[in-house]
Amino acid sequence: MRLDKYLKVSRLIKRRTLAKDVCDQGRVEINDRPAKASSSVKIGDKLAIRFGQKIVVVKVEDIKENPRKEEAATLYSVIGEVPVPRDEREENEYLKG
Repeated sequence: MRLDKYLKVSRLIKRRTLAKDVCDQGRVEINDRPAKASSSVKIGDKLAIRFGQKIVVVKVEDIKENPRKEEAATLYSVIGEVPVPRDEREENEYLKG
């Protein structure tokens, strides 16, 4: 499944166009690599998404095309949330750990 669609159906990001914009700005990584909106997401992938002043790291648990609202939260598990690091070195240390 495309990354922008996964972010929308899992309700991590509200709209697909917004998910595409976030990806195009380089604020999403899949398995520690920058990802485009068209990147493929698989079960077991680790996503790091930068929301304003925090980074949310999640693991892809399931992929469904049209999950109900109640099922959306089961598509991923949150690994962690941290404030945006002051420098790139600090960010890399967190994402690898």
